[in-house]
Amino acid sequence: MNPLFYRVSVGLHRLFRRCRLVLDGRKYSCTEADTILLFPVFSHRSLLLRKLAGTDMTLQLNKVKNLRIAVSLIDGTVVHPGETFSFWKLVAKPSRRRGFQPGLQLSFGKLTSMTGGGLCQLSNLLHWMVLHTSLQVTERHRHSTDPFPDYRRKVPFGTGATVFYNYLDFSFINKATDSYQIKVWIEGKFLCGEIRCSAEKDIFYSIVERNHRFVRKNELVYRENEIWKIRHNTAADSVKWEKCLFKNSARVLYDADTVPVVVETE
Repeated sequence: MNPLFYRVSVGLHRLFRRCRLVLDGRKYSCTEADTILLFPVFSHRSLLLRKLAGTDMTLQLNKVKNLRIAVSLIDGTVVHPGETFSFWKLVAKPSRRRGFQPGLQLSFGKLTSMTGGGLCQLSNLLHWMVLHTSLQVTERHRHSTDPFPDYRRKVPFGTGATVFYNYLDFSFINKATDSYQIKVWIEGKFLCGEIRCSAEKDIFYSIVERNHRFVRKNELVYRENEIWKIRHNTAADSVKWEKCLFKNSARVLYDADTVPVVVETE
């Protein structure tokens, strides 16, 4: 792709998104750091630094700096009934002028250095937590490749939410009658997060992976799985319903000899 055409295309996408944010008629949530809602709903944490072969550790350290800035802009956000949470509405443009550093960014299946790189770890965390609530995701994007072997993975493959300023956003809407709050922070080696609510809930959700496998198709290896959401009734200790959220199929970019059993297909 011609670099000039690419920059023009990105510029147009960003212009269209800015216009859409003004004209879409949605009410967006804002940070309310002084408010702490009483009831915890779900929490999670992810390791900040990973073992990635052939990458500059400086870029990973810069990623942590970028995450600290983004965390300060999102932590405490309350999403009231009828409001929409938008990652880029709160974080805004990750520019050098605002303190963002060159960090690792996955682009077209390859690792590159980009100002503000690494913020996807925060959007991944937010998406994983939101899946465990009644909040409804309205925009979410994922990579079409599996670039690295698993390293201390805590969540199923294919549950990420990549972001790219400003037109690849992560957003969700609160259609419930209670308010929800996003808490995020960095603690030691981990990026931590929690969702809290203004009322105690008598239901909870679990996310499970099913039918995980590696498939070889025409000399290429793909990773496949299904992600299911299950709603539980805490009072009756029973399953209310379950549904399939995603069916993932992503091309594996690392050495296929390192993966478990590979199913051969025509």
